[in-house]
Amino acid sequence: MKAIWNGAIVAESDDTVVVEGNHYFPRESIRSEFLQPSDEHTFCGWKGVASYYTLLVDGRENRNAAWYYAEPIPGAEAVKNRIAFWHGVTLQE
Repeated sequence: MKAIWNGAIVAESDDTVVVEGNHYFPRESIRSEFLQPSDEHTFCGWKGVASYYTLLVDGRENRNAAWYYAEPIPGAEAVKNRIAFWHGVTLQE
């Protein structure tokens, strides 16, 4: 599975975990040069606190387009050390 935004492959892995229709990529499969830390946080009642990254590719910014759970709530451990995407990031097999 590939995550693509602004013509760049930002993540690629055969080992994604699908939760609620979102593919969570292993952290080591992410091209970290495209990630910029964000101060955004949200809360999911069964996964915990989500933190975000902004994607920066060829000078274009996609704010809070990637998220992760650093310390997921018990029962949601499958998403630990994984990152998911939205906001126009396309997935391709």
